[in-house]
Amino acid sequence: MSFAAGFGGGPSGSARSDKGLSLPLLETMRLAAADPELRQRIGFVLMMFMVFAFGVHVQVPIPGINPEALIESLKKIPQFNLLNMFGGGALRKISILSLGMNPYITSSIIIQIMYTAMPTWKKELQEGGEYARKEQGRRTRMLMVALCLIQGWSLLKLMISGAHLNLPGYQQFTTVMFWTAGSFFMLWLGEQITEKGIGNGISLMIFAGIVLSLPTQFSALWDWARAPGGHWFSLPIMSAIFLGGTWLIVYFTTAQRRIPIQHMRRQVGTKVLGGQTSYLPLSVNMAGVLPIIFAVSLISLPYQFSSMVGVTTPLGSFLQTMGEWLNPSSVNAFKALVGCFVYTVMIFFFTYFWTAIQYNVGDMADNLKRHGSFIPGVRPGKQTKDFLDGVISRITIVGAAFIAVIALTQYLSPKIAQVPAQYVSVLGGTSLLIMVSVALETMRQIEAHLLMKQYGQ
Repeated sequence: MSFAAGFGGGPSGSARSDKGLSLPLLETMRLAAADPELRQRIGFVLMMFMVFAFGVHVQVPIPGINPEALIESLKKIPQFNLLNMFGGGALRKISILSLGMNPYITSSIIIQIMYTAMPTWKKELQEGGEYARKEQGRRTRMLMVALCLIQGWSLLKLMISGAHLNLPGYQQFTTVMFWTAGSFFMLWLGEQITEKGIGNGISLMIFAGIVLSLPTQFSALWDWARAPGGHWFSLPIMSAIFLGGTWLIVYFTTAQRRIPIQHMRRQVGTKVLGGQTSYLPLSVNMAGVLPIIFAVSLISLPYQFSSMVGVTTPLGSFLQTMGEWLNPSSVNAFKALVGCFVYTVMIFFFTYFWTAIQYNVGDMADNLKRHGSFIPGVRPGKQTKDFLDGVISRITIVGAAFIAVIALTQYLSPKIAQVPAQYVSVLGGTSLLIMVSVALETMRQIEAHLLMKQYGQ
């Protein structure tokens, strides 16, 4: 299963025609606990989570390091909360897992886009079988190494400039190597979960990082509300935003536009086959969380490049200013408004872009025609292609608007509830979308496992 499919992005994200759950949650958990194989798989997933939680607290040996001072220099980066959240707070502890899964996420998305854009690679993947999939994984890891070095070096330069450290070159190289090894270790844990556990291992590792950050977030929010400068009424407001956001995510994640498909009758000997009506399910949230990851990565680029060239240089100063205008969480209200607008435009663009490369309406129309199937009231061929293109375009508008609303919640909810942004970064927006999406996908896979065993008896 691909990374995109694990987050509900792409056609492979729904193995079933119905993205909802057919069994009540408690019933699914009871049946899973009664099944020996599922018990073993779920237990293995929990054991990998424990290994990950231990690794979060293993600090990189940097002489003279002061994590508190370093964190203050990193909080201005839009990507800081995302990196820290995906790693379960590892970045805040300057752990060996500080880079988390971010290099793999970025490299996986880039490689998937290249396979879609390059006809030779696309044909190789379609016809190459297991060898082609291994080749895709090898290319993803090669790109991941380069991204680990680039992102690790950029992160270290930000730390050095922010905390005024004086690290020799060999210590800087060692630190980046520690972070690269930690990122690959997290990838290995995810692959073990996919192979020996249940669900998409990469997505579950990111899910575990967010869940691991929740107790710290809740505790900090509670302490702030009880402090003299806090507001007690912020807690029920944040609870309402959290519950409302969860309901909205579940609703749109499971929502589908089901297009009826009529199959033509065929006579084979004395039997008449076909003639049934099925449905082509199109998810409303086709792109999942990927447009947010794309947008946040682009917004953080000016800060990363400014740290490489030096903040005091003219180019570095220009990039710093650009980053402030693109930051949705900027202290300046007008800059934050501009940042939110740019952020929203990016989400709409990447939603359409990802949907376009994942859903080829021409291939879909040709496949229907080839198998003797058609949409009632629509002629096969070009009219079917135009009809599907119009339906997907309208669905994408709704899906992009939903993703934008969820993404902006992370920046608007602190202002609505009058809470400092650092206390609610895990309670809304991207993190909530990932948690709910991965939890639903994992429960669907557990259900599918139970149903498959039931049919096999």
